Amino acid sequence: MFSMPKTITIAKNSAHPLTVNRLGYGTMRLTGPEIWGEPANRPEALQILQTAIATGLNFIDTADYYGEDVTNRLIAEALHPYPQDLVICTKVGATRRPDKSWVPFNTPENLRTSIDNNLRTLRQDQIQLVHLRLMGHGPVPLEEQLGAMFDMQREGKILHIGLSNVTREELETGLGLGPIATVENMYSYAQRTTVQLPHGANPGGEEVLDLCEQHGIPLIPFFSLIHGLPKAGNRIAEIARKHNATEAQINIAWLLHKSPWILPIPGTSSLGHLRENLQAAAIQLSSEDMAYLG
Repeated sequence: MFSMPKTITIAKNSAHPLTVNRLGYGTMRLTGPEIWGEPANRPEALQILQTAIATGLNFIDTADYYGEDVTNRLIAEALHPYPQDLVICTKVGATRRPDKSWVPFNTPENLRTSIDNNLRTLRQDQIQLVHLRLMGHGPVPLEEQLGAMFDMQREGKILHIGLSNVTREELETGLGLGPIATVENMYSYAQRTTVQLPHGANPGGEEVLDLCEQHGIPLIPFFSLIHGLPKAGNRIAEIARKHNATEAQINIAWLLHKSPWILPIPGTSSLGHLRENLQAAAIQLSSEDMAYLG
């Protein structure tokens, strides 16, 4: 069997490392259709968050542009005051227009506005981990965006800074500017490299995984279930039958076995699917399983 650590440490060489269990929860799916508006079933959304924490999950991913502000408010309502070991990770660098489009919000002033909004809606004095989401090659250089983030880190508003939706070149640039704690890119069994979406290109996790491993940086895959399963093919279905599991569970297990530096955050708006996702952490894939999956 592959060795699969149960925990992962964020910013392991810093003065304030954060160790979390190696399966988190992404809140994006808690919103309404098209990641906009309130959830269809608000009581279930709150119960999902409470159940996740009750079962030992202690890493939650959110953003103030989910909803907008819907997931942050749900997290605060369901979980505040927060357990001491809970790490809440948010994202800045983007916003939503009334037509539901995704656009950059990444000037230093924009980023400060987003951080202050996240602090307010999450009811926190400091955000433990913030991902700067890159929205293509816009007019604001990466150096300027990260400079504003490091300024707020020095002010104590942010503990650790990560990058999201980054190419290998952008990650290398970021590493040259300051400590990068985590990377959040699209990644799944079936979707490993760059994919074009309506709001732009999303670099894949495979393109940066080895660099993350070299620097001890956790890679946090997003959209791993949404974009992975329709293209997964027969092999993941065969392994799912072998382990009496769903294809979604095998996708999560594959990520956990692929590298000890991967921290999956599968999201769902269903309490039943949450329990299935949590069970995936117990699936032990053999070296033969992993070789067959490729």
